[in-house]
Amino acid sequence: MKKLMKNHLPTAALALLLLCVADLPGRSEVQFAGIAPNPAASARTIIDKRPVVHADGVKFGAYDPHGDFGTQANVSTEALFLPWEDVDLETLRVADAYAQARGRNLLITVEPWSWDVDWRLPSGQLRAKVLRGDYDVNMRAIAQMISQLKSPVIVRWGQEMEDKSGRFSWAGWNPQDYITAYKRMMDIVREEAPGTEIMWSPKGLPGLQDYYPGDDYVDLVGLSVFGLQRYDELAYKKHRTFSEALKQGYDLVAGYGKPIWVAELGYEGGDAYMRPWIETATLKQSAFPNLQEVVYFNDRDVHAWPFDLGRPDWRVVESLAAN
Repeated sequence: MKKLMKNHLPTAALALLLLCVADLPGRSEVQFAGIAPNPAASARTIIDKRPVVHADGVKFGAYDPHGDFGTQANVSTEALFLPWEDVDLETLRVADAYAQARGRNLLITVEPWSWDVDWRLPSGQLRAKVLRGDYDVNMRAIAQMISQLKSPVIVRWGQEMEDKSGRFSWAGWNPQDYITAYKRMMDIVREEAPGTEIMWSPKGLPGLQDYYPGDDYVDLVGLSVFGLQRYDELAYKKHRTFSEALKQGYDLVAGYGKPIWVAELGYEGGDAYMRPWIETATLKQSAFPNLQEVVYFNDRDVHAWPFDLGRPDWRVVESLAAN
């Protein structure tokens, strides 16, 4: 995992940008053989797999630590990730200047832990400290910095809370504990940075409704949608489209009547697999009337996927990290 050091300032869009893609559940190949590999179906000639941004479609944003979208004019949102421990918040000013120069909003995902794995607390200890107020000062410092930024800001705190895979220390808590923690953090944001929008961001799994904090604490709903060809073959016995991958989570949150985003999007596979994703990710579809924006996760995963598939590289252009 890449780390942001306190005394190291990456340039422009690289400030505070880090992976936080979600593991997807799966069964072992022994339990579920799926489809045998097909070299023809996996043939790859696409050099740049960035989504087509349709002029009359949903808006598009990107988490872009490599700057591949730096000169693209039709990007509405610059996505950032930061922990609330061991971070230099002054780098937010750099990211703000980068976004402002390009006319973009900032989507800031606050992860309530340290990016140094040796410093992370067990889930139960983290929960107790958050609910006790020990981390109020951390969130207040972030919110105070946000209040000084010039770009419009959306705050996304403690994403994918209904996932019980163990990826995130705050995920899988008792729902009421999570809701209490979420409200506590968002109250601080509203107090220190009035006008900041707040995003409640489940992964899109059944049971997410137990973690809904109420309409007053949700301006936007964010989902995670990823497509990996070989995973689809093994887990689903078919190649899923963007629409198929989005449908479960979308249907679970549509009833809240809130604008819906795909807060993290990525896909990887052969040409035939990726083309439908490329063409439809920002296309307006009648099945998803509340879908407002999709945000591409332009980097390699930091976690290995099931079935020994390694760490998928979601980057729109081939990166050395994947070799």
